[in-house]
Amino acid sequence: MVAEDAAGRGRRRPVTRDGDAGGGGGPELRLSLSRVDGSLRDRYVRSRDDPPEEWDEAALDAVLAGESYATQHRRPFFAGPDDPAYVLRDGTYYELGSVVVDEVAETYPVLRLFEVDEGSGSDDGGESAADAGDEGDLPQADQRAVHIAHFAARARGDVGGYPVGLVQRGGYAYRNGTARAESALLAADGPDRVTYRDTTYRVEIERERFHEAVYRPIAEAVAESPERMETILRATFVGPRVERDELSDEADRILRRAVGNEYAETHPYSDVYVELLRAIDARPFIDGNVRKDAGVRESEEDMIRYGGEYYERYLRILDEEEN
Repeated sequence: MVAEDAAGRGRRRPVTRDGDAGGGGGPELRLSLSRVDGSLRDRYVRSRDDPPEEWDEAALDAVLAGESYATQHRRPFFAGPDDPAYVLRDGTYYELGSVVVDEVAETYPVLRLFEVDEGSGSDDGGESAADAGDEGDLPQADQRAVHIAHFAARARGDVGGYPVGLVQRGGYAYRNGTARAESALLAADGPDRVTYRDTTYRVEIERERFHEAVYRPIAEAVAESPERMETILRATFVGPRVERDELSDEADRILRRAVGNEYAETHPYSDVYVELLRAIDARPFIDGNVRKDAGVRESEEDMIRYGGEYYERYLRILDEEEN
């Protein structure tokens, strides 16, 4: 909203030194920008000789050689339609992905931990609890299993959460064959209790059935030059493009002030801020009532290009009581 003078002409409301537009009393909209150093290729493309640790290298070798290969349960390159992966080999850029080609059923042991009340006087048969810490005697596979299962045990009956991607079925599933073979907890004479981070837990092992997707890795050559690859990445990941001469000097100052920092105004926003929000395609935030707009979140991340540089753009709206 733009204030008007006696003659009915629009005028900008003053912006205070800390970035808040004077006179606003509505929700606060905060803008911050983070400059992306280097090219998009530096950010998104990996060399064949230096793939991420989480990639399945056997799958990568097979798909680049045109050989048949399949992985189970997890995508070989952790790539999806909205999060593609790219690799450079011998001057050719490939987009990596996978498709589901089957489903299999597997049975795995699941470790669950239950805190022991040391003052309950329960009989433990005189057996001491196994130390599951880094300096303990349990194999590394069991140390990892206890570390993950303790998150679920700690959150059980509490308001706290746990890492959903790691915790499965309220504990830890031994999916890896090597981990199962090396495990002391899974042995017939394995310990019934463990201690971890000054807490003693009762060990419970159940064998449960899992249904898992089977993935076939795919690789498609998409570019033969760095320039072409940069264009593809720009089209894939970059949203609004703004040239320097498309902004007023005042809007440019706000944008540069938000780089590595945060700029904020309370609604109704100054016309300079509105100019900038329109330029970076943040129109739903302009009316200060974004919570009632379908499909628009209270916070938003996007990548923009201003001049010849890329920026990560963050927008966050706060109610008056949150300011």
